[in-house]
Amino acid sequence: MALPELRLETERLVLRPPQLGDFERYAELLGDEQAARHIGGHQPRAPAWRKFLQMPGAWAVQGFGMFSVVEKASGSWLGQVGPWKPEGWPGNEIGYSFHPDAWGRGYATEAAIATIDWALANLGWDEFIHCIAPENVASQQLAKRLGSTLRGPGRLPAPYEDAAVDIWGQTRAQWRARGAGGAP
Repeated sequence: MALPELRLETERLVLRPPQLGDFERYAELLGDEQAARHIGGHQPRAPAWRKFLQMPGAWAVQGFGMFSVVEKASGSWLGQVGPWKPEGWPGNEIGYSFHPDAWGRGYATEAAIATIDWALANLGWDEFIHCIAPENVASQQLAKRLGSTLRGPGRLPAPYEDAAVDIWGQTRAQWRARGAGGAP
């Protein structure tokens, strides 16, 4: 399927590959010290632009990447979630990051379930992980809601090799055992 045609829908969300119009809200996300602290840190617009281009590049080169998450009702970009596997990464990750005004509304769980189902159906993955900073309690809670468990400490490639990270994850069988869509 061509990337512009790839579209997942949930009750409240549209998930699709990133588009140019997503950048403004992405730049706001990376411009927020608290929101960006676990995704590489705060970045001004120019470096945020270069980081933004990672996902369209991943889609073009690997055939997958994180989806942009858009609220159906407003058309607002909320964040990104989905499969991510940079060089040297400790596993096949389902990652997520959301704009602060989308926090606490269940969007991350809803979007992650859809992208996990998509990744397992389309990428042939037998397991997936989430790389989470030990102090990132909100991300740990999301991993638990998804059925992932703490597997132990991990290590990221340079330039993040000194960052503390825990690996959370589960197998395809564990996900499927949770029922349709992996939902509890």
